[in-house]
Amino acid sequence: MSGVQTRIRQPAPDRYDSIESRWVPIIALLLMLGLLAVLPGRYRVAPEWVAFATVLLPVGSMIAFMRFRTELWRKIERLAIFVFVAIAEVLLLISLYHLILSIVGRAGQITGLTLLASAIVIWVGNFLLFSLVYWSIDGGGPEARAAGQSSDWYFPQQSLPDRYGVWRPVFLDYLYLAYETATAFSSTDDMPLTQRAKLLMMGESALSLITIVIVAARAVNILG
Repeated sequence: MSGVQTRIRQPAPDRYDSIESRWVPIIALLLMLGLLAVLPGRYRVAPEWVAFATVLLPVGSMIAFMRFRTELWRKIERLAIFVFVAIAEVLLLISLYHLILSIVGRAGQITGLTLLASAIVIWVGNFLLFSLVYWSIDGGGPEARAAGQSSDWYFPQQSLPDRYGVWRPVFLDYLYLAYETATAFSSTDDMPLTQRAKLLMMGESALSLITIVIVAARAVNILG
């Protein structure tokens, strides 16, 4: 297939001359913080300061990497993102578990609006988290992709070099990838090439399906 790069291992530079802007991922992180803050109290499994503290890790490291552009800060940024995603995903999964328990055991005590709002928060939060994961791991991260590392996903623009030239995906492309996986339960135009990419998309699709079918559907049923 034309456009798929072969894996090339190149030593990372001490300092990057050109990097992908982190402002869009930072906005996604801040939106994630807002979603965790508005989650109804009965389904919030940790104090608000926990979410605030965990978001500061990747946001601070991203800003530092944009300022200093060193390999050390790139590694710190990558680690901070994975720590944040792990903590936030665990919190969302626990919240989803409590939601399902509420539906099964105390359906009459929960309003449809509360269920629907909680389902929206969990669904949006999940696809934002997976977009960060996709962006961070694909080909080793944005700087590694720019250096020619092979990708975990194949985007349609890569098959049209005459139109797009040497095209590299940015965060918004992974945001769309995560969104289409959460809505269509599959990738509609981006092709996963590696096993880890397929497993991640399977996990996101399963979580989205559970949230939509079990929680949101029950909420709509109560409201109706």
